[in-house]
Amino acid sequence: MTAPLSVVIVDDDSAIAALHERFVAAHPGFEVREVAGDGPSAVAAIQAHQPDVVLLDFHLPGFSGLDVLRAVRATAGPQPDFIAVTAVRDVESVRAARAAGVHHYLVKPFSATALRNRLDEVAHDRRLFEGAAGLHQDEIDVLFTSGSRAQALPKGLSTETLASVLGALRPDADASATEVSVAVGISRVSARRYLEHLVASGRAARTLRYSTGRPSSVYTLVE
Repeated sequence: MTAPLSVVIVDDDSAIAALHERFVAAHPGFEVREVAGDGPSAVAAIQAHQPDVVLLDFHLPGFSGLDVLRAVRATAGPQPDFIAVTAVRDVESVRAARAAGVHHYLVKPFSATALRNRLDEVAHDRRLFEGAAGLHQDEIDVLFTSGSRAQALPKGLSTETLASVLGALRPDADASATEVSVAVGISRVSARRYLEHLVASGRAARTLRYSTGRPSSVYTLVE
């Protein structure tokens, strides 16, 4: 039987950390080794456990999650796969996370299914390396596109804006394309393209909002 992949969770909100711990515990292929609540203890936990995966919030006491990421990347030895789990969704932070080697980027709040899908991709990618002297081109292509495999973005859509659109959605309150466009700062037509992509990929649901005149499409985050 394959040993579960080890996980360190980093979040300064103990309630959210406990929720994410339950999400991970529900996945038989992963086990949580430690939960850290600030930057310095996060680095210490990662160094002590050398986990396979780190769920990393960006808003942390001591120093930021991005600083944790950079500190770990600067050390020798085995490197974990980082999954950003954060409410931070500005373009600069998303780009910095990507440049530092974040494997996936989940904007809070997200569902257990969303996290499970990312964990599955991490496990799949790690299996490609096990016992392999070399990789075929198609396997290399999978590794270099793993961060966007689940989204399979159509031409003209960006991962940064997609993260912002996701951050504008809630599971318990619907939003129209116009409302999302205002929140994110993009056109209504662009917002609708991102929202319809999220519906097609199962990460958002579309319903109709009935009011005076013609009903309009509204969207909610899928948990």
